[in-house]
Amino acid sequence: MISQTAEYALRAMMCLAASPDHPQTTQEIADQARIPSGYLSKVLQSLGRAGLVDSFRGLGGGFLLTRRPEELTIFEIIQAVDPLQRIRTCPLDVKAHSQKLCPLHRRLDEAMAMVEKAFRESTIAELLEAPDRSRPLCYIPRAKRKASRY
Repeated sequence: MISQTAEYALRAMMCLAASPDHPQTTQEIADQARIPSGYLSKVLQSLGRAGLVDSFRGLGGGFLLTRRPEELTIFEIIQAVDPLQRIRTCPLDVKAHSQKLCPLHRRLDEAMAMVEKAFRESTIAELLEAPDRSRPLCYIPRAKRKASRY
């Protein structure tokens, strides 16, 4: 469904959202989210170019979210690193399908539209607060979270 890069980006953002006032280094995020640190560096660069994270150098530096977790959607995180592909024209270049997708490709695109809609409507905050027995990686209990910097 989504690429490994998108999965890594989501896990990294979950770590940052779980502790929004504490800058985290690439290595800290990599350890918590179980992401190879070299690959994570590239993912964090993409997230930074998209304006979703800020980086700070020096002692006490690291990465922070640029917005509150309630304002960050799964969709925009995925789009920043490996955009979802919709079917706009016939992937087979069939001329008869140039103006209208065939039933197969139309149905596949409709399914992708539903996935896109679900991702647009899901925030990182919702994932952190989901009442579930399993906890996301990087989970920090609510009582231990610091007051938000936002």
